[in-house]
Amino acid sequence: MTATTAPITLAGPPRSVARRGARWIAGNLPWVYVGLVILYLVVPIAVIALFSFNDPVSKSNLVWHGFTLKYWLNPLGVPGLGDALATSLRIAFASTAVATVLGTLIALALVRYDFRGKGLANLLIFLPMATPEIVLGASLLTLFVQVGQPRSELTILIAHIMFNISYVVVTVRARLAGFDRNLEEAAMDLGANPWTTFWRVTFPLILPGIVAAALLAFSLSIDDFVITNFTAGPTVTFPMFIWGAARVGVPVQVNVIGTIIFVAAVGLVAISTLAQRRRSA
Repeated sequence: MTATTAPITLAGPPRSVARRGARWIAGNLPWVYVGLVILYLVVPIAVIALFSFNDPVSKSNLVWHGFTLKYWLNPLGVPGLGDALATSLRIAFASTAVATVLGTLIALALVRYDFRGKGLANLLIFLPMATPEIVLGASLLTLFVQVGQPRSELTILIAHIMFNISYVVVTVRARLAGFDRNLEEAAMDLGANPWTTFWRVTFPLILPGIVAAALLAFSLSIDDFVITNFTAGPTVTFPMFIWGAARVGVPVQVNVIGTIIFVAAVGLVAISTLAQRRRSA
């Protein structure tokens, strides 16, 4: 008789690990999606921050050559960069302040009151958001030429206020949509006049929405290139400086300033969120 040997099957650990991994992914699929989206959003920013410490051997900052802090110690060392950044910051702060005030008042009017032309006002608010930037920029250029207004920092400011108002209105309206009017009525029943009620009750409750709208307006203003390019004339802003420098090589200082702006924006959002949570506790 010849002895027969049964085939030996080995349950390898890799297959078991892979099966457990697949089960874990299937059970946590929403979190996997969220993680991938966050990774997709964060990776470009992380690259910018990483290459702000790069020490390139030429004007091109595309290949990692070595770690250095010299560009962080002198972030405005490129001629013209400091002036362009200062111009962008002036325009961003001014347009944010004006657009936030006007947009908040418009949002209050659209939510609280019924008036003739309210539907048209809603349509006009959304037009700058729906119109392509290149069309909006060309239209503003035509307007300024027709009225004889030379293109300068003032025309950039007017353009930025115009498109920032729409985003402020939408953001503040979202905050007002869930506002409890009974709180205002209770304050007025206790003897507060409309002005006191607004500043002591309404304004603190809608302040997170106003802060969010202001941060969004500031980011849109300091980041804008297309509309600014049509309305700038001889004025050079930070995005326009980057566009001009990109033809020969973006300096490392641009990465440094971009990282600083990003960290400052995230820090303001974190501070605002913590303050709101502390106020609600």
